Amino acid sequence: MTRKQRLVLIGNGMAGIRTLEELLKLVPDMYEITVFGDEPYGNYNRIMLSPVLAGEKTVHDIMLNDDDWYAEHGITLHKGKRVTRIDRVRRCAIAEDGTEAPYDRLILATGSKPFIIPVPGHDKRGVIAFRDIHDVDTMLASSRTGRRAVVIGGGLLGLEAANGLMKQGMEVTVVHLLATLMERQLDEAAAGLLMRSLEERGMHFRLQAQTTEVLGDERVTGVRFQDGSELPADLVVMAVGIRPNIELAQQSGLYCERGILVNDTLQTFDPSIYAVGECVQHRGSVYGLVAPLFEQAKVCANHLAEYGIAKYGGSMTSTKLKVTGIDLFSAGDFNGDDSSEEMVLQDAARGVYKKLVIRDNRIKGAVMYGDTLDGAWYFQLMRDESDITDLREHLLFGQAHIGDAGHGDETSRITALPDNAEICGCNGVCKGEIVQAITEKKLFTLEEVRAHTKASNSCGSCTGLVESLLASTLGGDYSQTPSKQSICPCTEHTHDEVREAIHTRELKTMPAVFEAMAWSTPDGCHTCRPALNYYLLMNWPGEYEDDSRARFINERVHANIQKDGTYSVVPRIWGGVTTPAELRAIAEVAEKYQVPTVKITGGQRIDLLGVKKGDLPAMWGDLSRAGFVSGHAYGKALRTVKTCVGSEWCRFGTQDSTGLGIALEQQTWGTWTPHKFKIGVSGCPRNCAEATIKDLGVVCVDSGYELHVGGNGGVKVRATDFLCKVASEAEVHEYTAAFIQYYRETARYLERTAPWIERVGLSLVKQKVVEDEVGRKVLARRFAESQQYAQHDPWLERAEGTDANEYRPLNRISA
Repeated sequence: MTRKQRLVLIGNGMAGIRTLEELLKLVPDMYEITVFGDEPYGNYNRIMLSPVLAGEKTVHDIMLNDDDWYAEHGITLHKGKRVTRIDRVRRCAIAEDGTEAPYDRLILATGSKPFIIPVPGHDKRGVIAFRDIHDVDTMLASSRTGRRAVVIGGGLLGLEAANGLMKQGMEVTVVHLLATLMERQLDEAAAGLLMRSLEERGMHFRLQAQTTEVLGDERVTGVRFQDGSELPADLVVMAVGIRPNIELAQQSGLYCERGILVNDTLQTFDPSIYAVGECVQHRGSVYGLVAPLFEQAKVCANHLAEYGIAKYGGSMTSTKLKVTGIDLFSAGDFNGDDSSEEMVLQDAARGVYKKLVIRDNRIKGAVMYGDTLDGAWYFQLMRDESDITDLREHLLFGQAHIGDAGHGDETSRITALPDNAEICGCNGVCKGEIVQAITEKKLFTLEEVRAHTKASNSCGSCTGLVESLLASTLGGDYSQTPSKQSICPCTEHTHDEVREAIHTRELKTMPAVFEAMAWSTPDGCHTCRPALNYYLLMNWPGEYEDDSRARFINERVHANIQKDGTYSVVPRIWGGVTTPAELRAIAEVAEKYQVPTVKITGGQRIDLLGVKKGDLPAMWGDLSRAGFVSGHAYGKALRTVKTCVGSEWCRFGTQDSTGLGIALEQQTWGTWTPHKFKIGVSGCPRNCAEATIKDLGVVCVDSGYELHVGGNGGVKVRATDFLCKVASEAEVHEYTAAFIQYYRETARYLERTAPWIERVGLSLVKQKVVEDEVGRKVLARRFAESQQYAQHDPWLERAEGTDANEYRPLNRISA
């Protein structure tokens, strides 16, 4: 029997173990593998130490490979053993306790060491770096006994450490040598926005401050600066950079400069020794981010498997900050030079800043703050060196694809990405790979996608994108699996569990929900806050005050943002019926505010497109004085009631569909629903109002009214299900109110009626709305009660001054 080749890995971190994972995929039985690690743990996700420090995750949560994984693959693991010598003649790795491991091939993955500023007092107790689990444990212990912390270094790692310590109750000051934070990733404008946001959270800063001494006897008591000033501290964290850990390689006679020199196959000057990770120098570059390390791992594994076809050509990197509630993205050359041009979008009111650096009609760099959803798209354009000539007009507004709502939401934007668009930069996972895994392996949860593709398994910053891919790929099937899907990463609870707790435990504020249900983050996130806002509003009408900050931008400003940054205004036209006076009023408003496009919509309304944000309140005031209210074309609410002319004019009409449609719209307008809601009323079975592809459709017949539910006329067309037939208009109103209320109370936020009915079953809906007469009347009564608080015109309120700052333009300040 042929002896397996012996492979020794020195370094039990993410780069080294990823190399083994890639190798085992290719040749699971080729090597007898031995691993040495300095720390007494398996392989853990070092990138997620920041959430551990912040109390958002535990050490167990960030473990990538536990002891069972090593055992399952026949790997000998020496935990807590540091290799101090490599005998290249004998081909043997020797640990400091004398353990020896012979090798045929060896991988060096020794990582990097934190740089400690060599100022007097740097070795006192209470002065630490931020690099491993031991450092996190030390900081957590200090936070329980000390009150003040100083973090030296305003880069990525320093800010994450400062945020974590602040979450543990410490008063934190960040000391930075330069004038702006994260100068390697952000320009001055983005850095300013970031600093203001962190200051609002309670973080303090000393910029352009050079530390000259750490004060104290045996233990730190403060720091002194070059100008002679001092700052008290119970803990000092040095986060001023890392250096490749090359000591072992140097002692072994391998050629090193800043890092261990490797060629395009990750081979060192000794052909039997490879190196990957932060200890490596390739073509003059060293890397400290995880994505390049995983790219190196794949190439190294290819050559260890003796395939010999892969080459590593270097990496383009992007950066995201892991501070809850702060969205930041940076990639490439975001400063530019005389040969480049800049495209900038800045909205200080929303805290949004985007800058693209363009050279020769190609994106060379990007920095984004506040809205980073299109970061993957920009990064793909950069990597592909795509010509953006035809994209210039809407490039800054992102890859938003417009649906009938008039705007691009997260799901539609992720759907628009090409299959080769990179979703997870850390692990190099593209959209097509994730979609293929979801469909072929029948995946449902984020955890399942992580297990099969590694997407979202490292820094976690692409989690929202992966979840959007799950939603867009599965569609209605998204809710049919028995797997448990939490409402968001902040909690393990599902939509149904959260909604039930809000009702039964009488939770009436978001903080009450966060506390009662043990949310992992104190303020929630962009995914759960809109959902909680809806559930609270639906359960406690008149008691819970709608939180506009928890709504999406279109609902927050009560208009649909367009691709050029202007807005569309859609007045409500009851049942699609208008008058000459109303048309004149709309025409006057369009002329007064120089509206470039006036469009008749598919919902029998009039859309005023191209309105400047600052003009919205005044325009709404004029429309309100003419008798109009908001059409809620932007909202998770009743949109339209589409009608035909019915028996009043049509020779085929059996009932007054127009009058009934107007009455239904006046009954239901203003209600907030889990998703947009549309009604159609057709005067006869010819169905001119397309009632059978609406959320609720009424088809008039000679003997009464047929009620249909659960239709959809969008991308996935779905015909309605027949609910029942009633004899009178009064019954139509009662059944309509009961159906909408049952949908409001049992559907999940952002779930249309079509997938909701497919999930809960038409028979249950019929049981609650049709067969249970008492229950139906109770549902209708609850709907009517909630409408007392819902039917107020948000346009009129804003015209009268509500949320005025949202629409007020920024003052121009001359340089």
